[in-house]
Amino acid sequence: MIGRVIEIASEGQHLARQRGLMTVSCNGEEAGRVPHDDAGVLLCNARGLTYSNDLLVELAKRGAAVVLCGNNYLPAAWIWPLEGHHVQALRMRCQLEASLPLRKRLWQSVVKAKIGQQHLTLEMLGQPEIGLDELARRVRSGDPDNVEAQAARRYWPLLFGPDFRRERFGEMPNPLLNYGYTVLRAETARAVAAAGLHPSLGIHYHNRYDAMCLVDDLMEPFRPAVDHAVVRLVQSGCAEVTPDAKRVLVGVLAADMRTERGTTPVETCLERAAQSLAKSFEDKQSSLTFPDRMIPP
Repeated sequence: MIGRVIEIASEGQHLARQRGLMTVSCNGEEAGRVPHDDAGVLLCNARGLTYSNDLLVELAKRGAAVVLCGNNYLPAAWIWPLEGHHVQALRMRCQLEASLPLRKRLWQSVVKAKIGQQHLTLEMLGQPEIGLDELARRVRSGDPDNVEAQAARRYWPLLFGPDFRRERFGEMPNPLLNYGYTVLRAETARAVAAAGLHPSLGIHYHNRYDAMCLVDDLMEPFRPAVDHAVVRLVQSGCAEVTPDAKRVLVGVLAADMRTERGTTPVETCLERAAQSLAKSFEDKQSSLTFPDRMIPP
C-alpha cells in the first residue's frame, strides 16, 4: 500500500490518536488530522514535539515508519514495527543464514543497478557520456574492485561541479540531499519491514553503529532519483530546504520508473525490491528486482 509522507516541522505540536485519526494540535487547538491508514512515513523534524503512546502503537500496527530527525534533517531514531510479515521469523532466519557468496552476488546486483541509474540520471540532465555503462558491466560479485566508488568520482562533479563534496554536514546542496535521502530511507525501511526482513542484517554494509544496514544497501539504486530532483531544485535557484523544496523531494516517492511490469512509482518499486530480496534469501539465489530506469518528468 502506498502511504503518505507526513512531516511535522512546526515547534510545540502534540500528536495524538482520535477515532482512527492522527491529530496534530498546538496549545490545545487542532491544526490538522490524518487517517492512520494514510500514514506511510511520519517525519518528526521539529523541537518540542510530544506524542501519545496510543498513536505510536497504532502507526506501528499499520507498518508506518516513524522517524525522529535531528540536525541537518538526519534521522536520530526510528520506531520499528515488531512484526512486519506473517512469516517474518522464517525470513529473518534465512536472511541470517545467507551465505557469503549469495550476499556478494546480491551486492553485485545492487551496485550494477545503482551505476545504471546514475548513468540515466546524467543522460536526463543532458550531461556527456562518461562510461558509466561500461563500469556497470565491469562490476563483479561483491564488487572487489570498488567500481561503485569509481563511478561516484565521475558522477558527482557532473551533477554539482568539480568542487562539490558529498558530506552529511556539508554546505548546500548537501542539506537537500540529506532531506531527500531521509525520506527515501524511511520508505525503504517500511518496505523492508513489510517484507519480514531485519534492517540491521545488511548484505554489504556492516557498520556496528548502523541499525539500518540492510535499508542502506537496498536504497542505493534509488538514490539517483533524489539526486535528479536536487539538481533540478538547484537549477531553479533553490538555496535552502524550503517547504516547496521538501514537497518536491517527498514527491520523488511517487515518481514514475519503468519496470518489466510497466510504469510504476518509486514506492512500489521499493516494495518489490524488498520482496525480491526476501525471496532471494529463501531460495538461496540472487533474484533481486530493480526498475529499468526513471522516466523523465
